[in-house]
Amino acid sequence: MPSATRVSRLCLPPAALLSLLVAAPTASAADAWTLAPLGGDRPYVYAEGAPGAVLRDTVSVTNPGGKPLAVRLVGTGVRVAFAETRVRVPARTRADVPFTVTVPPVTAPGDRAGTIVARDGEGRTATVGVRLRAVVPALSALTVEHVAVHGDRISYELVNRGTTALVPTLAVRADGVFGRRVLDRAPRILPVRLPPGERLRLDESWPDRPALDAVDVRLTVTASGGAHATAGASARFVPWGAVTGTGAGAAAVSATAVVVRRRRRRTPQIEPSLEQIRSTHQGQAGAVR
Repeated sequence: MPSATRVSRLCLPPAALLSLLVAAPTASAADAWTLAPLGGDRPYVYAEGAPGAVLRDTVSVTNPGGKPLAVRLVGTGVRVAFAETRVRVPARTRADVPFTVTVPPVTAPGDRAGTIVARDGEGRTATVGVRLRAVVPALSALTVEHVAVHGDRISYELVNRGTTALVPTLAVRADGVFGRRVLDRAPRILPVRLPPGERLRLDESWPDRPALDAVDVRLTVTASGGAHATAGASARFVPWGAVTGTGAGAAAVSATAVVVRRRRRRTPQIEPSLEQIRSTHQGQAGAVR
């Protein structure tokens, strides 16, 4: 937490005090109060640090008037925590209010801007600018993810995991059955610029893919600063015409088998009994007599 607010009585020279007394009938004391960074002639609060760092500073509310002043302090644009958000400043007094400001957890270096606002009971405001600089070490890192084969194209995603913008280079390779190389594209620079923390979905055309094969596809991505990543996917290519032809052949064989079974039912083998043979032989003998 910031340390407590300090209140200091102003020591105005007689000429300045006389001017306040002369102006009193036409202007209230609240019209003259000010808000500024403590110490020196700073136009705004400036701080720098690593992402997430908590930095300390102080602002001063000066009340040169003859009446007490009450103000409320708030921070906008950046994360500010005050020792006190409601400050009462006696007449002809300066109140020094410590505060902390937190550097945003950014992944890329750069400046962040905010404002400290003081508002009195009558709605009058005074502001002080806040400028933060995030100090982030340069890091080049990326990943290639969600590789998939869709017909005549290969889809994938690139993610910048570092702190610097990257222009990636891509190489593509695919091996078929028994290690046969079916695709081999040399590294080439992609026409994209990937900011830190960004994700980008891309496609790689493959119009001359094999008609019948099982392949392993591997993508290798590199970038300046030593960034390197690989990822792959497997796919099987089967021509539908061949599948349809195999099905028709199986149907024909089945129909033939049915026909054969039907023919066997129509021509059963019937063996004559012994009595039928004797009766037939006796009938033939009587006809001869």
